[in-house]
Amino acid sequence: MTEALTIAVLMGGWSAEREVSLMSGEGVAEALESLGHSVTRVDMDRNVAAVLAEIRPDVVFNALHGTPGEDGSVQGMLDLMQIPYTHSGMATSVVAIDKVLTKQVLMPHGIPMPGGLIVESESLYTSDPMPRPYVLKPANEGSSVGVAIVTDDSNYGSPIARDAAGPWQEFETLLAEPFIPGRELTTAVIGDQALCVTELVPKSGFYDYDAKYTDGMTDHICPADIPEDIAERCMDLALAAHRLLGCRGTSRSDYRWDESKGAEGLYLLEVNTQPGMTPLSLVPEQAKHVGMSYPELVQRIVEEAL
Repeated sequence: MTEALTIAVLMGGWSAEREVSLMSGEGVAEALESLGHSVTRVDMDRNVAAVLAEIRPDVVFNALHGTPGEDGSVQGMLDLMQIPYTHSGMATSVVAIDKVLTKQVLMPHGIPMPGGLIVESESLYTSDPMPRPYVLKPANEGSSVGVAIVTDDSNYGSPIARDAAGPWQEFETLLAEPFIPGRELTTAVIGDQALCVTELVPKSGFYDYDAKYTDGMTDHICPADIPEDIAERCMDLALAAHRLLGCRGTSRSDYRWDESKGAEGLYLLEVNTQPGMTPLSLVPEQAKHVGMSYPELVQRIVEEAL
């Protein structure tokens, strides 16, 4: 496809990931302009439908992260407006942003994921929901927003103190999962191709929101220095999850790998249907590794939408 298109790049919005979305959107817009497309940047607000109706784009590049751009809301709106858009459709987005629904779809097909249970935040002040160490996270946020690792020597208290800072202060319910020791791995998929495996090594703590988006806080080892069978397993699982969830365009699967257990120690944590497109983001980095420039990656995602 070489024809020039009218493309609206949706970015910003009001989620916890607004600033990252603005960076993603600007990078995408500049790449599309370099390819000769007519681009309108749209910082999403409550009037977004009217704005898009006026622009009348050939396609929307969805560079939003978190709700409502990643949870099916925007996808449903664009479906009603009959405007093609990048990344996954409404049903897939609804399921993939919800970590519990994702487990329910993937685990029956043999995708290894850590077990988990939904807990009331109020109950954490009385007792732990499972033996420590364990992870607490919102069930439907991305980019490791609101993730806490509760250990025996954490400063949250035992049980967790009411005044301790953590996601229990922000969310009424949380997903509790056993903590999996080991290494942080991730694999991107575009179309029907798994790209490679990157290991993420935070300079301190774990791969949380700040570690993801602050330059210099995390080393990306691409490709990861891991055994070939583990790399192949990561790519096979990422492609399988992409297909089972019905993802479109690009997705990224995140893993924890307990290398002491070999292949049995690899667990899929979540599938991201709106991966970041910032200069620090993993999908552009992996695309570059397989010989795809950033503008080529963006063009490929647009083509998948059409």
